Amino acid sequence: MISTEQLALLIPITSVVGFFTMIIFIRKYQNDESMAMISKGIAPSKNSRTVSPAMSLRLGLLAIGAGLGLLIGGVLANFTGMDEETAYFSMILIFGGAGLLLSYIIQLKMDEKDSNKKGQDI
Repeated sequence: MISTEQLALLIPITSVVGFFTMIIFIRKYQNDESMAMISKGIAPSKNSRTVSPAMSLRLGLLAIGAGLGLLIGGVLANFTGMDEETAYFSMILIFGGAGLLLSYIIQLKMDEKDSNKKGQDI
């Protein structure tokens, strides 16, 4: 029978071994996919794993919104007597949504600016 001390020692060891095994298999399957594409005459793209600037903007503003939501939720919970769970979750969702909306508006303006530049170049 395994004691709790032995089990407590096995959990981190198993987790680390599992994590590295997962990484090895992911890399192996990516390599196999690239080799299959090469054998069929298709050039595998190296840029498929890069993050677009639009995604960076969206994730950055979402993180800023969620951080502001946590801050305002803490203030509401401490000073208004509002239930903590309600204050935190509502503010995270409101400010996170506002961050996503702001990123959408900024992206629309950037796309409009790019389309105007392309129209002038022609």
